[in-house]
Amino acid sequence: MERGISEREPIIDVRHVCTRFGQATVHEDVSLAVYRGEVFAIAGGNGCGKSTLLRELLLLQKPSGGTIRLLGYDTAQLTEMQARAIYRRCGVMFQHGALFSSLTVVENVEAPLREHTRLSQALVRDIALIKIALTGFPLASIGKYPNELSGGMRKRVALARAVALDPEVLFLDEPTSGLDPISAAEFDELVQRLKHWFGLTMVIITHDLDTLWRVTDRVAILGNGRVLGIGTMQELSYSDDPIIREYFHGPRGRAAREPVWNRE
Repeated sequence: MERGISEREPIIDVRHVCTRFGQATVHEDVSLAVYRGEVFAIAGGNGCGKSTLLRELLLLQKPSGGTIRLLGYDTAQLTEMQARAIYRRCGVMFQHGALFSSLTVVENVEAPLREHTRLSQALVRDIALIKIALTGFPLASIGKYPNELSGGMRKRVALARAVALDPEVLFLDEPTSGLDPISAAEFDELVQRLKHWFGLTMVIITHDLDTLWRVTDRVAILGNGRVLGIGTMQELSYSDDPIIREYFHGPRGRAAREPVWNRE
C-alpha cells in the first residue's frame, strides 16, 4: 500500500460527515483533519457523538453521509484486503482495555503479533516484552491475568497491545477514565513519552480536561452535531461559543487550566 503521505496532508480527513439512527441525528456536519505526528483530541459533553465518530474512524460503522479518509484512503471504498492492511497500520486502546480475560498479560500483548505476522514464537515474546516495558508495566507481573490487575495496570497492558505492531496512528478511547488523579497523570506522561520516542499520530477521545491541557497539540470540540471549534487548548479557551466557554470556564475547566497557565 502507498505510504508516502506528506507531512501536511491529513493522515485523517473527515469531511461533512453526518450520522443518523432512525430519526435521531448524532452528527449533522462534522469536518476535521488530523496531521501526521500530532496528538489530536476529540472532546465534548456526553452524547455529543465522540464515541460514534471513533467507531466510524475505526471502520466499525459507516456514516450516513460525508467522507472519511484514513491514511490516504476513502474508507467507504476500501476493499477487504485494503481494510486489513489499514487495520495493521492502526492501534486502538479501548476505554475498558478489552483485554482477553483468559490470557495472561504477555499473551494479550502477543495476540496481534501472532494474528498479523509470521514471526517466530521467540521473537513474538521478545517484542511483547519490549512493548510491555515501554509502558512501565512491571515485567515480574506479566504472567498475571487481567482480573488480577488494577485499573491503571490494565490500561498499560492495553496500551502495550495497541502499539505491538508499531502503528502509524494510535487511537485512545477515554484513556484516563476510571483512574485516580495520580494514575491519570502518570498515564498522561506515558502518552507524552510515546509521542517523543516514536512520533506517533494519536487521536484521543476524552472529556478529561487535565489530559487535554497536558498532552494535546489540537482539540476538536463537538456539540449540536457539529465541530464547534478546533485549535490548541489555549486558542479554544478564548472561544465565544457558549458551549465551549462553559466547557473551559466552568469550575472544573478553571481548575484544569490554571496549572498550565502558571508554567514558565
